[in-house]
Amino acid sequence: MPRNLHHLKPIAAVVGSLALAATLTACGGASSASDAKVVTVYSADGLKGENGDGWYDQVFKDFEKQTGIKVKYVEGGSGEMVQRAVREKTNPQADVLVTLPPFIQQADGKGLLQKYTPKGSDQVAGGDKAADATWTCVVNNYFGFVYDKKELKQAPTTWEELLDARYKNKLQYSTPGVAGDGTAVLVKAIHDFGGREQALAYLKKLQANNVGPSASTGKLAPKVDKGELLVANGDVQMNYAQSKDMPNLGIWFPKATDKAADAAGKPTTFALPYAAGLVTKAPHSENGRKLLDFMLTAKAQQQVSEIGGGFSARKDVKATDANAIALTKLMDGVALFEPDWADIDKNLTSYVEDWKTATGS
Repeated sequence: MPRNLHHLKPIAAVVGSLALAATLTACGGASSASDAKVVTVYSADGLKGENGDGWYDQVFKDFEKQTGIKVKYVEGGSGEMVQRAVREKTNPQADVLVTLPPFIQQADGKGLLQKYTPKGSDQVAGGDKAADATWTCVVNNYFGFVYDKKELKQAPTTWEELLDARYKNKLQYSTPGVAGDGTAVLVKAIHDFGGREQALAYLKKLQANNVGPSASTGKLAPKVDKGELLVANGDVQMNYAQSKDMPNLGIWFPKATDKAADAAGKPTTFALPYAAGLVTKAPHSENGRKLLDFMLTAKAQQQVSEIGGGFSARKDVKATDANAIALTKLMDGVALFEPDWADIDKNLTSYVEDWKTATGS
């Protein structure tokens, strides 16, 4: 469920392979370039470790070792990754796009994804993949908030608590429409308050304590760990992984108000999976297919929890490692709801515009 174009981080750029690709293109056109031993991934952040110890780090390393195909990696907010792919639509640079809902649906609607059914995707639940095979979940995840365990002896429990003066300039959430987790704040608030108007009225009041926009959700957790912020938004997978190096980071879920009859008085959340698709007219489509297959292998999916701190996308992978046990405990007692992603995708622009109007952002 991380984000400004000025902060895009091309990681592990494979200069030699890219130079080879350029040479092949010059000599034999795009078809020759497709044979280059490289694959480019555009992804929302969260799956690459702060210290090179994340799920992507392990999966890409194993993939390169097994196939000889080098991975070029670019990360940013979910929305900005889609927008970058849109700008490059006539000359695609990415082979694989990984992003959070509703941006994966947005990418599909803009014709950015081609149909491909990765091996192992038959074990992915129907709701976690596109009916027309344009994308599939590779890591399951849930939306959440973080708090500073050192400064706050107990986690907040309700949205209303965040209006308290103690949180003035000590609270921040990433920007809806730009960051996947930022958009998720809006989705959860609408659910928990029982409607769009009620949610926007609350977020308008919350603005008095909000530090301001942030294009990157991933940059908020370190601020919470250091005490610069008391509360921020995030997602379970990313924040759990970050907590290994950030001892003051705690994860919590606001309770729904009595307006949300299905979960009144309970902490709530919803699935916010990392979904991957093969880019339309990708320069290295075959390599992209191989990487998608590799991400869904049983071994890679077993590593989702033990290395990445997330939840396997495959139903047949039953993780029993220490992280999996801790994550199960964390989610115990939290009510899950399922957003109408088709509606959110259709109306996302108006949702974000209404949020901007309400908050003066």
